[in-house]
Amino acid sequence: MAPKTRAPRTTRNPDLIRGVGKYSRSKMYHKRGLWAIKAKNGGVFPRHDAKPAAQAPAAKPPKFYPADDVKKPLINKRKPKPAKLRSSISPGTVLIILAGRFKGKRVVFLKQLSSGLLLVTGPFKINGVPLRRVNQSYVIGTSTKVDISEVNVEKFDDKYFAKEGEKKKKKGEGEFFEAEKEDKKQQLPQGKKEDQKAVDTPLIKAIEKVEALKSYLGARFSLKAGMKPHELVF
Repeated sequence: MAPKTRAPRTTRNPDLIRGVGKYSRSKMYHKRGLWAIKAKNGGVFPRHDAKPAAQAPAAKPPKFYPADDVKKPLINKRKPKPAKLRSSISPGTVLIILAGRFKGKRVVFLKQLSSGLLLVTGPFKINGVPLRRVNQSYVIGTSTKVDISEVNVEKFDDKYFAKEGEKKKKKGEGEFFEAEKEDKKQQLPQGKKEDQKAVDTPLIKAIEKVEALKSYLGARFSLKAGMKPHELVF
């Protein structure tokens, strides 16, 4: 099928040169008959009011998806598994803590908790380390072992170390300036003190049976000048 041929555009005011018409503005006013339209409408050009915009229909819910992006939580079926205990660590092994408040202290490993953390104790009476949880990434296992067959650690789990949430009370203006009403440090519950004693008593008896083991646990581990860490045997 042959393409349609467009008729050449014609104008009432042909250009003499580009941008300059043959007839003037007033001549075209008469030529186009605008004077007659103006006279017919009382000397004013007719105005056509814009049509009122159609009222937008009430927002309908989308047909296939919600209007707003609703974040949908992804289903995570992964169940975290506790970290596998290192072969160099077993109940009774003496560990060296590498980080934290008790960095450099030697402690006795008691058991691995369900969270994968290690339950250790100093004992507290020997080096000041209480019953606490430690990540095995921050300890060095030594070849020294302690007999913990008489120590009962069945009651200790992750819930035992959970902190109790307490609501903070709002202080009045007077309490800020009174020295007597300063916040006191939280004291360890009596029950936890008794638990510490129950674990440490049989453990200390087993430690005292081995020569120089008590002083070994009481000494802090540190590197000195000339020591090569990669050559040390723990």
